[in-house]
Amino acid sequence: MKKAVIFIICGLVLVIGLLIGLYFYGLNPVSNSTNQVEFVLNSGTNKINIINDLRKMGLIKSKFSGYIYVLLNRNINLQAGRYELSPNMGTKKILEKINKGEIIEVKNTYNITFIEGKRLTDYAEKIAEATNTSEEEVMNVFQDKEYLQTLISKYWFLTDDILNENIYYPLEGYLFASTYEVYNGSGIKDIIEKMLDGMADVLKNYQEAIENSSYSVHDILTMASIVELEGAASNDRAGVAGVFYNRLKIGESLGSDVTTYYAVHKDFSSALTNQDLNNCQNGYNTRNGCNQGKLPVGPICSPSVDSIAATINPSHHDYLFFVADKNKKTYFTKTNAEHTAKVNELKASGLWYEYK
Repeated sequence: MKKAVIFIICGLVLVIGLLIGLYFYGLNPVSNSTNQVEFVLNSGTNKINIINDLRKMGLIKSKFSGYIYVLLNRNINLQAGRYELSPNMGTKKILEKINKGEIIEVKNTYNITFIEGKRLTDYAEKIAEATNTSEEEVMNVFQDKEYLQTLISKYWFLTDDILNENIYYPLEGYLFASTYEVYNGSGIKDIIEKMLDGMADVLKNYQEAIENSSYSVHDILTMASIVELEGAASNDRAGVAGVFYNRLKIGESLGSDVTTYYAVHKDFSSALTNQDLNNCQNGYNTRNGCNQGKLPVGPICSPSVDSIAATINPSHHDYLFFVADKNKKTYFTKTNAEHTAKVNELKASGLWYEYK
């Protein structure tokens, strides 16, 4: 009888020892892998199901050890949330992390970057991608007269000038290029108004100067958009702006290639034809005597802060021509003959700037 009892006791001790061994063994890490796994714990999930899910995802070695651990630690509070866990942590460390609520921060925003000097059609592509819509849908919003009227009533710098029927895209030049933090799920109008807010922040610094100017805010942004593209290769945007203002004062056309490119919907990789240059019926073209003494009907791209500042505070001089070399050094001249000579000199010396 005594031997049977001893045998049973020894058996129980062995089983208990085995279970204890299995318990502690099961608390060990699954592997040495440090790969982060996202584990989402929904509110109301019971502890048994949490252990099952952890095992199913290969984050803990043993469901048995997990069950025993939460049973022995009844006060453990497994908090809902999103966690980053890895197989090398082990059951105890994982459950302690969940108990402390060390959830990962779920960012509900993203950044979208717009590059200065680009056209509205370029921005439509980025907005469509960000909002999971089509470029056509974005362009329809850009052209929506009713929506444009609400924007005009909201932003002081938007006027009926943008509704001119000869303007290709009413908001061209008004959407400020920058990097914006946007909420997930934002729509087309949300992003448009973020960009308009960006322009409002820039223009508020110049509002008094604009209101005291002989030029409207629409004129300023139109000129700034030309300076942006013509002055991109220049180290003197204020000087470039001064040249264009001088041309306006004497009733000359601006003579800007970039306005013609915009007028005929070409990018800078294409060549302008004589027909393009001589189309004086277009409200944007300022080459070959077109629109003499006038600015284009509207902006041709989104100008940067530097170009806006240069347009509002241009250099005062009597030059009518400029050219920049490939090192961005700008040369100003008074006559077409002087300008042509300088261009030939730059080409001969290997300093000629070529658009890419």
